[in-house]
Amino acid sequence: MPRFTTRVELHDEESSDYPKLHKAMEAKGFTRTIKVKDAVYHMPTAEYNYDGEATREQVRDKAVAAAKTVRPKFDVLVTESNGRCWHNPD
Repeated sequence: MPRFTTRVELHDEESSDYPKLHKAMEAKGFTRTIKVKDAVYHMPTAEYNYDGEATREQVRDKAVAAAKTVRPKFDVLVTESNGRCWHNPD
């Protein structure tokens, strides 16, 4: 199953914008965690995980639709994973 990391950077954001974005992204199927076996790892701020049968463009469009509900200006970067590694000491 394809896995994607998506970063959304809001422009001219207010303090309440990222919590709104998190909810909008969740409604589109994104999570803020990565699950590996029995462990759950939290994504860095403003990054999201998407697991599912979709293209990079489809994932981008979902993220754009979510971001548009929060701010008119933003950047979105989608990367399809061919494997992941990370450091998350929490």
